[in-house]
Amino acid sequence: MTVIPNTMNKSLSKAHEIVKNAEDVKIYSHIDCDGISSGAILSSTLDRLEIDHEIEFISLDMIPDLKKENELTIFSDLGSGQNLDHFKTSESRVLILDHHPPLRKVSDEKGFLEVNPHYHGIDGSFEVSGGGMCYLLAKTFQFYDLSWIGVLSAIGDMQNNLSGKLVGVNQEIVKDSVNRGMLESASDLAIYGRQTRPLFVALSYFGDVNLPITNNRNEAIQLLKKLDIPIKNGKKERTLYDLTIDEKRRLFNELVRMMSRAVPPRYVKYVPRLVSGDYYEFLREEKYSPLRDASEFSTAINACSRHKNPEIALKVIKGDRSSSLDEMEELGKQHRSYLAQKMEWIQEEDRIKSLKNLQYFHGNGIKSEVIGTIAGMILSYGDWKKPMLGFTSINEENDNLKVSLRCSRLLAFDGINFGQMISKVASKVGGSGGGHSTACGAYIPLDKEEKFLEIFNESLNGII
Repeated sequence: MTVIPNTMNKSLSKAHEIVKNAEDVKIYSHIDCDGISSGAILSSTLDRLEIDHEIEFISLDMIPDLKKENELTIFSDLGSGQNLDHFKTSESRVLILDHHPPLRKVSDEKGFLEVNPHYHGIDGSFEVSGGGMCYLLAKTFQFYDLSWIGVLSAIGDMQNNLSGKLVGVNQEIVKDSVNRGMLESASDLAIYGRQTRPLFVALSYFGDVNLPITNNRNEAIQLLKKLDIPIKNGKKERTLYDLTIDEKRRLFNELVRMMSRAVPPRYVKYVPRLVSGDYYEFLREEKYSPLRDASEFSTAINACSRHKNPEIALKVIKGDRSSSLDEMEELGKQHRSYLAQKMEWIQEEDRIKSLKNLQYFHGNGIKSEVIGTIAGMILSYGDWKKPMLGFTSINEENDNLKVSLRCSRLLAFDGINFGQMISKVASKVGGSGGGHSTACGAYIPLDKEEKFLEIFNESLNGII
């Protein structure tokens, strides 16, 4: 059981007093699933406390231009890794609730409080998310029912990616939600689309390793027939959610067998971790809805953020199940259509290029917000043993390049941290980067792409 250190509880108590006594609040939160979830927790908390507030979702590059106009400014899921000196000199108070490694050594100065797990020996990369930090503040006001949003934010931040489940402070947030009948969690097959995708479709997208069923629905159907697992219940196509325990056991054993034959011996011991993991099911959402499963819900939120409509996701998280939910579903359809078009373009144009230790593609014209998603999807058409990098321009005002990397979790299980690696490589060409072991990115000057690839490729010699 994870116990929150007393030092962190003291910081949360100070944050409690700052928020309780505020009359005018501005929230700046990151424009991704974790950031939007963080904003939803804070906004819901302030609503209940009847405190006037505004919320704005931003990217990190916007921070230097922000204005100090409110009595209290709260940064959620960002702020720890950015220079905020122009806010520290303000008469207004500043509260940071973030889980990224902090720049500052001092977390508590006059009018400036930073609550960050790294100050207290807790790793914010997998033990607690930005939304988790915001929930811990909400919890000081006894708003335990917001715990499910803390779970959603952690899943959206992929904090379960390597272990297959939420751990640390995240696990305590899960318990709060389970104890209030809002969440169910147990071990299951780690197949995306548990509530909504027909099982044979979900299987065709499954895996960090190319299998006969990869991108092949007919092979997936034949696999299920071989295992005597019906595809339909009457006229309804079955999802993973519909399978019996015995059916799941048979499917688990077969997937482990198939993967173990497809990977080099050094990776075989990691295969079961690819095939199983904990699910997180929101019991107050309708069954077979994309909001019922935390992974699918987080994907819907990301579709909103990547198409620059975070406010729609905010409304849905805060309880709007009418017009905003319809808008979210429509954005999801547009998002999937856009991804499919770009995937087809990359394949038809044969744009995947391979080097000794990595593979990459130029996504000219692909939105910078989705280049990482496409890199992850296109990985199944390339060589899973190499990381996939996608390049695209940032926007019309900024002609630098955005680089997004995705790789098989097997490489991370084997000890490679691409988040740290891409940060070092980007800095050598005048850029910046970071992220997770299996999903990360960088921003580099336009004319440094070739040098970036050269250094990155060489840095992987003897590792892959």
